Amino acid sequence: MKNQYQDGRVVDHVLAADCASGDVIVKGALVGVALTGGKTGDTIALAIEGVFALPKLSTAVVTDGMAALIWDVSASRVIIASAATGDVTGFGAAIGAFGNGTTEMLVKLTPGRGTVTS
Repeated sequence: MKNQYQDGRVVDHVLAADCASGDVIVKGALVGVALTGGKTGDTIALAIEGVFALPKLSTAVVTDGMAALIWDVSASRVIIASAATGDVTGFGAAIGAFGNGTTEMLVKLTPGRGTVTS
């Protein structure tokens, strides 16, 4: 297609801070995963679709398919209650069930559905 700029699963992102490959980056209401690392001002590839293993609050009990996920920007992990200012709600859905004591979970990113808490 002549006018297509990107396919949309991975987008360009100019870094506001240094990051490493695999870091979660919030871009407005989008939550993405850095495919490469970079320094402030660099343009990197940011995956905004796909299933990724993300850190989660160890006490959070998540059911398979749960979409009430919150990205806690200050703690850099998934939580399921009490969104604070700047956190992103509704950014993805759980792929699998993850109980108390687990610190990682699989999340299907759902671009365009996130809401930044004000």
